Amino acid sequence: MNEILGYGEDALTYWALKERLSEILKKLDDSSNPSDCLVFFRPSFGRRGGEGRAEFGEFDAILASSQNVYLIESKWDNSSQNEEAEIKLAEAQIRRHKIFAWYLKNWNTQKYSGNWEKFKNDFESNFTSTGNFPHKRIAPTGSRLAKDLEFVLNKLQEHGKKFSCEYRKPRNVLLYFYGNKSKEISKVTAEDLNFEVVNINYSRYVSGNFITLDC
Repeated sequence: MNEILGYGEDALTYWALKERLSEILKKLDDSSNPSDCLVFFRPSFGRRGGEGRAEFGEFDAILASSQNVYLIESKWDNSSQNEEAEIKLAEAQIRRHKIFAWYLKNWNTQKYSGNWEKFKNDFESNFTSTGNFPHKRIAPTGSRLAKDLEFVLNKLQEHGKKFSCEYRKPRNVLLYFYGNKSKEISKVTAEDLNFEVVNINYSRYVSGNFITLDC
């Protein structure tokens, strides 16, 4: 078997979800069996589109357990400063979590699957209302974004149905990777969103900032 070495936040995120999922669930007080989880790695919803656009960027991961859905951002100590044990997220990252949470709350697979136009017509005014996203727009019918969103939303609702979970209110998570020469973080600043921090010590598993990914 070939040895595959990964570098940076993406590789660490993949490794953690594959090799440390039990640890992540435990730190989130989630008693789900890892085998009952569905994971989207680096799901893309277009680039961080500006005003008037529908795209809202990529999560590092989306994790669905038998109890909850977790929207995940990842940081590692080589790319962030944590002198005060705190991470501040960018506006685009915060908006991404809010937008996807809106889609998850309002999507109904039985009613809208295969008919994005109906979903768009039913909810476009709600999406762009002052209290939600007045400077964005809902994904256009037939667009790649609409198709990707429909696929992910359907998969999540189908997965939740197995465990009688509706997954209407996702939890926001920051995976923070640190080594022996750094420290854990305890707080995430993200405007009015609550983020739960999961610290993972990677020092035993990396060599020269590279981590082995078992294929």
